[in-house]
Amino acid sequence: MTSTLHPETAATDGRGEPRPAEDRSVAQRLLDSSRELSYDPTVEVDWETPLDESLHGASPEWSTLYGTSYWDELSEEQRRELTRQESACVASTGIWFELILQQMMIRDMYTTDRTSAEFQWALTEIADECRHSIMFARGAEKLNAPAYLPKRHVLELGRFFKTVATGEAAYAAILVAEEVLDVMQRDWMRDERVVPFVRTINNIHVVEESRHMKFARDEVIERMKGAGRLRREASALLVASAAYFIVTSMVTSRVYAEAGLDVDRAVEAAAGNAHHHAMMRSSCAGLMDFLGEAGLLTRAARRIYGRAHLL
Repeated sequence: MTSTLHPETAATDGRGEPRPAEDRSVAQRLLDSSRELSYDPTVEVDWETPLDESLHGASPEWSTLYGTSYWDELSEEQRRELTRQESACVASTGIWFELILQQMMIRDMYTTDRTSAEFQWALTEIADECRHSIMFARGAEKLNAPAYLPKRHVLELGRFFKTVATGEAAYAAILVAEEVLDVMQRDWMRDERVVPFVRTINNIHVVEESRHMKFARDEVIERMKGAGRLRREASALLVASAAYFIVTSMVTSRVYAEAGLDVDRAVEAAAGNAHHHAMMRSSCAGLMDFLGEAGLLTRAARRIYGRAHLL
């Protein structure tokens, strides 16, 4: 999920200087790739076959309770239901952030050159995100899950973020959300313990979001050229704060109630789950390296990532 160039810099770098032709061709290459390999979830995903309740909704190792004593006490049926609810909640959180990014993108494209590859790529990406959001919504429904939403204060912070985040801050926050999803979804889509339609959904998202992440990474690098210390510190703090609320909202306490578990005990077990924390850190290792190279892993940012168990 990415935003595109701001209207005033559609063919310029983050400092307002003209971009080399090879940089501007990134959007064209992504457009070509999109034409060659894209999916229509309405036909690619098996929506008709009834849910097989003998299978998981996600790889068990990615469950927030896996590795805890509470997990050991759960029956196989309870474990499968928990992973189905967690999978649906992750999908719903993805929809929330995709909606934020779509709004940012449309705002940025308002006065951009309609003939540019950047503008056409932005619309292609918006179309991808619309399809993904519908796909995630249908997937959550098929998993017999409710309409999960982040907490109210997180929803309001999302409104603030989409209003103030621009340039490298927007692109880097995109990477945080997508990199974490990418690693876990690559595991889920290969796992035969996971229901087939969820595996298909994850495969579609991994393939199409790889293009979005490529564009976002290039944009972060370009926008950070010549960035001063104050801007770097501010952007790093904004990105880390967004990352904290994205990651801590991926699975809400409501999933435990929907799975029929003791909510208080499950929340406590998840909060202290060293295994899950290690999985999250592992999934973000490459991202943290990239943010460090880009100058967005400041001391203050590192503390926030540590609280979110991403570092």
